[in-house]
Amino acid sequence: MSEPSVTIREVMLRDGLQNIREVIPTEDKIELFRRIVASGIRDMEITSFVNPKAIPQFGDASQMAQAVLKMKPEGVEVSALIPNLKGAQIALASGMRKLGFVMSVSESHNISNVRRTTDESIEELKKIVDLQADYPDLVVKAGMATVFGCPFEGKIKPQVTLNFIRRFYQLGLRHMSMADTVGFGNPQEVKELTGICVKEFPDVTFSIHLHNTRGLGLANSLAAYESGIRIHDGAIGGLGGCPFAPGAKGNTSTEDLVFMFEEMGVHTGVNLAALMEASRYFKKVKKDVAFSSSILEVGVPVPKGAITKDGSEQKWNINT
Repeated sequence: MSEPSVTIREVMLRDGLQNIREVIPTEDKIELFRRIVASGIRDMEITSFVNPKAIPQFGDASQMAQAVLKMKPEGVEVSALIPNLKGAQIALASGMRKLGFVMSVSESHNISNVRRTTDESIEELKKIVDLQADYPDLVVKAGMATVFGCPFEGKIKPQVTLNFIRRFYQLGLRHMSMADTVGFGNPQEVKELTGICVKEFPDVTFSIHLHNTRGLGLANSLAAYESGIRIHDGAIGGLGGCPFAPGAKGNTSTEDLVFMFEEMGVHTGVNLAALMEASRYFKKVKKDVAFSSSILEVGVPVPKGAITKDGSEQKWNINT
């Protein structure tokens, strides 16, 4: 019987950085990539091909993509986020072949985030999918933001998300991601929706992207896992958040995700100690960064040794 396993997709270099106003030098991003990969992570979202005027942090997207593609070890998957056709074209020219198209299932957040209605985003996605005629190795993932709730519209009904999934499916897409952009979801909601998705679309590879805004990131990730989701996004240190979603906080910490799954006997392939060293490296690069990872803060459990009642060395009083 094979060991249960899960893929942890590291999104620090995209989602983790997009809320940091200080532009991190490209060479430091590349070194962080190297260190994260050395920990055993085999799936990473490395940058975003957005307008650098909107998010200056990604003004080096092409440079970053080209450098990573040259150095990445065999078996490591890398992808980039794109919001539109222009971003896809630049990404392809930079050598990228796995692209994550982002749109919101909330009309209001989609307008706030990418300046389009959802129907306009779908039309843009069709144009990107058509690029496969010239790039047969292009893989497009449909990324759905605000799946469980929107800062403008509130809770999102599951049927709204399912309708978008059906539209993506009709376009031929078989890789889709569901994001709780502002942390509205709870384990029951996550388990119900992901369970429906896995059952109704068995040939689609779903992933989950959760933010720990209200402390439910790990619980929601576990709920998705129990429904059959086997790709889980995380960011080292629990960094990240959408610049165009009021109240958005960081991603679920990769360190905490790895610890949870490994403690459950679910194999991640990640060396937690090495991953934590990658996080500490970034702390040296950005000294004022505030991590939200519990494992980074307190470490893994280390027994201090058994306590015995042996007279002179007794350190406690049973009567107190």
